[in-house]
Amino acid sequence: MSSDARFNLLDPLFGDAEVAAQLSDGARLQAMLDVEAALAEVEAEVGIIPRQAVAAIRASARVEKFDFGAIAAAAAADGNLAIPLVRQLTRATEVIDRDAARYVHWGATSQDIIDTGLVLQLQRAVPPIMRYLDRAAAAAAAHARRYIDTPMAGRTWLQQSTPITFGVKAAGWLDAVSRQRTTLADALEQTRVLQLGGASGTLASFGKHGAAVTEQLAARLGLRAPALPWHACRDRLANFACALGVTCGTLAKIGRDVSLLAQTEVGEAGEGRSGGSSAMPHKQNPVGASVAIAAAVRAPGLVATMIAAMPQEHERGLGGWQAEWPTLPELVLLTAGSARAIATVLESLHVDEPRMRSNLQSTNGLIMSEAVAMALAAFVGRSEAHGIVEVAARRARDGRCTLIETLASDPAVMRYLTREDLERHLSLEPYVAAARALVERVVGKMG
Repeated sequence: MSSDARFNLLDPLFGDAEVAAQLSDGARLQAMLDVEAALAEVEAEVGIIPRQAVAAIRASARVEKFDFGAIAAAAAADGNLAIPLVRQLTRATEVIDRDAARYVHWGATSQDIIDTGLVLQLQRAVPPIMRYLDRAAAAAAAHARRYIDTPMAGRTWLQQSTPITFGVKAAGWLDAVSRQRTTLADALEQTRVLQLGGASGTLASFGKHGAAVTEQLAARLGLRAPALPWHACRDRLANFACALGVTCGTLAKIGRDVSLLAQTEVGEAGEGRSGGSSAMPHKQNPVGASVAIAAAVRAPGLVATMIAAMPQEHERGLGGWQAEWPTLPELVLLTAGSARAIATVLESLHVDEPRMRSNLQSTNGLIMSEAVAMALAAFVGRSEAHGIVEVAARRARDGRCTLIETLASDPAVMRYLTREDLERHLSLEPYVAAARALVERVVGKMG
């Protein structure tokens, strides 16, 4: 009797133990056995198989009774895990009740058991991801509230653009994570559907009881009954894979932001639980951010595999269905690791407000050029105003002086704006106020 106690050295870094437990080989086989046992119970209730057969089948459907190695070896020849699993389940049932063994897997096909088992695994494995997303959202909301009026440099194309606040940056994270949590929950709900069709998806093997078995089995397993078996129609799982992929991308955007803010030359925020270096004692590496970014690098290929597997042949697919087996669990585990990492990053995030202000002031006012150009545009038009301020900004940069000094020495500017006007337009407050309104809208929406 072998076990599935395999350990990958990278699992603690890129995965999640709680989710991995629900996606393990043992969990996979137990989910399939749960389907087999529930199927026997329902079939007995509607009169397809004898009621006395159920106890032996149910007692035998316990994963610790099964030889994983033998199942794996037989699957290489049989083409799937269900065939050798049913074979072992039948033998185990025979030991208890020879007659009961005749009714194991009655009327079902391998794909019914494998697909429904996968659906059960997803329902058990994904809730921890939702909790991590909730933690990340709560931490982002806390940062948005705390730093609602903390100014910092906005950055576009990795260059300083115009002032924003750290509160509005955190609110952006909150809004994105909240949207994706809803999308992922909806996609998971769409997968919560029983697979039962028999050999070619007609339920003919259940006779007149096909609809009843479908409804009752779905209810017993906590799933929804489909209008039709979906053996070769994989849209629900493909949509779910897409939702996982976008979740990874959303989390990696946060990881990317944090890693850039943590750069030595920026130093505006960083992971409170950062990693070290084997060679450089001073290093504080953004480990959590790296996990999320790595997940986003790997996820698209897995999502693409799920989509590529969709055009399956006729009533049962050849190759496409099989490609899903290792792909979707890997994508779920990858998303879990990313969500866990970003939740931890945001909960422990260190924010350096003085460094934000220092970086904001590092351009000697150039970051405020938009405000002056907009004010001047009211007199000379947008294009001419942009050109005038662009020249003043170049002079300030080249002469290492402040923007207000070059503007105040330019007759084209002073013809329309006073020094006091310039000081007012170079104030951070309008930017902070605009950002504040956005933060309040997002945080208020979240309650």
